Amino acid sequence: MIIRRGLQQDMPAVLELITELAVFEKEPHAVEVTVQDLERDGFGPQPLFETFIAELNGNIIGMALFYYRYSTWKGKTIHLEDLIVKEEHRGTGAGSKLYAAIMQYAKDQGLRRVEWAVLNWNTPAINFYEKSGARVFTDWRVAQMDEQALQQFTLQQQEKNLN
Repeated sequence: MIIRRGLQQDMPAVLELITELAVFEKEPHAVEVTVQDLERDGFGPQPLFETFIAELNGNIIGMALFYYRYSTWKGKTIHLEDLIVKEEHRGTGAGSKLYAAIMQYAKDQGLRRVEWAVLNWNTPAINFYEKSGARVFTDWRVAQMDEQALQQFTLQQQEKNLN
């Protein structure tokens, strides 16, 4: 098994892994991103994300997708958006190796933090993260506004501004 940086030609396999993760997280219809989106957004003039790939015998079996963020408390950090290993390859160490690659990359870049979200029911992942030294917060909540909510909110704001 090798862990390497992701390439543009890996994006079809990355999308398959993203879709598998969505199914695991009980959101099978949530994936809207396309291979073309991934290729454009990850490999254009200003890439929005980077990946590490776990490869076994020439086949992609896992990936970690991350991007830079800026913390007003810490400075430059990275957010680990997804780390997924194909179901039939879980338990092979691929996930641990991808996780280690992200942490080594952050250390090499002089970053002050790596952060990510984990579902509260994903006990094996929580246990793994805690054993690695990560703090899993129970007092912070994730907030998101999806496309429909954005449309509604901005429309309401426009109407307020007209009155």
